[in-house]
Amino acid sequence: MKKQETLGQFEQLVLAAVSTVDEAYGITIHEAAEKLGRRPLKLGAIYATLDRLEDKGYLRSWMTEAIAERGGRPKRCYEIETKGKHALKESTETAVRIHDAVVRTGLWKPRKAKTETG
Repeated sequence: MKKQETLGQFEQLVLAAVSTVDEAYGITIHEAAEKLGRRPLKLGAIYATLDRLEDKGYLRSWMTEAIAERGGRPKRCYEIETKGKHALKESTETAVRIHDAVVRTGLWKPRKAKTETG
């Protein structure tokens, strides 16, 4: 049986960000990753991770046509591949098991989720 590569925590964050935005390109992915991670992130680290995830076959990218609002420059868009969906699902399931184990030990109690209104 072929061993599945595991995702690092930052790779999980970036892959999750790609999966949550409608038009996934560098800036929108960066914004989504900062929101998910609840901390400032360097744009260069996002791009390096996007390249690595594409090399692993978890993402695909393409260049758009030139965009006037961008001074005639195209942008690189990203989409999660089936392999990436499986890797993200597997890593999320592992994170849930870790979460549950830590809660069972009593070392940490989850806080209530914030709602949109409060």
